[in-house]
Amino acid sequence: MTNALEHYLDNDAAAGRVMAHARLLLKLARRFEAVAPGGLGSLARVANYKSGKVVIHADNGAVAAKLRQMSLRLCDELSRGGAQCSEVEVKVQPRLIPSGSTASTIKPISPDACGVLRSTAEKLPKGPLQEALENLLQRAAVRASGRP
Repeated sequence: MTNALEHYLDNDAAAGRVMAHARLLLKLARRFEAVAPGGLGSLARVANYKSGKVVIHADNGAVAAKLRQMSLRLCDELSRGGAQCSEVEVKVQPRLIPSGSTASTIKPISPDACGVLRSTAEKLPKGPLQEALENLLQRAAVRASGRP
């Protein structure tokens, strides 16, 4: 299946240009990983190439700053890999981690805890703490009733 798809993409004029660009990006990415010092190769990746300019996405600002400092050397090294490189543009673009951010879980307050909080709120003098407890109890009652 993969070979048939690749054969089709290679033989179609428009798709052939896309495949050639994809192959070039893959070649540049491999070359970048090989020439990037230390752990920088795993913290950045080649994102695009157009008219001699290689765009690299870095995971954070520190990595981007280091790559910008060495952009001339990277240009030379990437050019030795076959693609003509006249400029390196580094952008901060963190990787999307699907499991990185999760929605908070609503944890219900037990009826006993609600009773204790209500009693405490009634005994407190008027002020921000009493208002916060009353607000918490109102939201807990809304959740318990099934409304958002």
